[in-house]
Formats: sequence, structure tokens, C-alpha cells
Amino acid sequence: MSERINTVDFKSKVFDYEKNQEWKYEGDLPAIVDFYADWCGPCKMVSPILDQLSKDYEGLLHVYKVNTDEEQELSSVFGIQSIPTILFIPKEGKPQAAQGALPKQALEKAIKDVLGVEKAVHV
Repeated sequence: MSERINTVDFKSKVFDYEKNQEWKYEGDLPAIVDFYADWCGPCKMVSPILDQLSKDYEGLLHVYKVNTDEEQELSSVFGIQSIPTILFIPKEGKPQAAQGALPKQALEKAIKDVLGVEKAVHV
């Protein structure tokens, strides 16, 4: 299941933007951060897909959700203009953002290409 986080969690698990000028990922695994709102239709379409991906890639990456209505400071720091906006955060290197309700195949492609994570094959 994806984990809902607030600004305090974000600073400790993803990026402490008050302490660091340069991007420095705080996490132990690559991550996906979904900026969403409860009233957003496309966000509701993406949410179950991200929940499924968090199960499919358990132990390989983190999936976090940030409610833009509740975490306005965090949303403004990242310049979130439209939702859903999904940040793909590799262990090394800069995050990449995608906007809109992406299909599962597009999300899996970004997980592989941007995050460098292959799904574990269960035999």
C-alpha cells in the first residue's frame, strides 16, 4: 500500500529542502511521490494503480502520496501546478516529474527507465 506522508515525513524520507540547497535524496530505496487531492478525478484513477505497484515492487521502491490541499508548502516548493503530478526519484540523480493520470504501463516504464528498478519475478 502506498504511504501517505506530510511535510515533516517528506523532509526525513525524501528531501529536506530547508537544510539542502542541492537535491539530496534521503531515502534508502528509489521512490515515487504522488501529489494528489481527494477531489481530483484523475488522481482517483491513478491511486489504485500506485497501490498495486507498491505491492508489485515491495522492498524495491517506496510509493508515497502527498495531499496537495493539506501540504501546500510542499506543493509550492516543487512547483506543483496540476495534479496528479508524480515524481520519480532515483537513488542517485535528480527526480523527474510526470503530470496526469498515467496508465500502469507508463508508470512501469518510468520505474524501469528512471528508477532503474526491475520487478522481482516470483517463481
